Amino acid sequence: MTTDAPIILYGTTWCADCRRAQRVLELNQVPFTYINIEQDEAAAAYVVAINHGNRSVPTIVFPDGSILVEPSNTALQAKLVRQSANSAAPTPADS
Repeated sequence: MTTDAPIILYGTTWCADCRRAQRVLELNQVPFTYINIEQDEAAAAYVVAINHGNRSVPTIVFPDGSILVEPSNTALQAKLVRQSANSAAPTPADS
C-alpha cells in the first residue's frame, strides 16, 4: 500500500506509541515525515494547539487534513486503507 502524498507524524523519541505508529507506516510502505516535537518548538506548539492544549503524541496529520491522535494499530491501518482507496478513485478530470 503506497501513497504519493506525505503523512506527518509528530512524536518524541521516548514514546512507545510513536515507535509503534512508525512501524505500522513502514510495514505498509507508506511514506511519512517524522518530526520530533522535543527538537522543534514550532511543531510542539502546533501539536498542543490542535490537541486542545495537550502535548499528545503520536499526532498524525494526513494529506486530506484529517488527524489521528494516539491511534491504535487498527485505527491507523483503517485510515491508511481509506486513504489508499480515496487516492485510487478517479477524479472528474480523469474522466
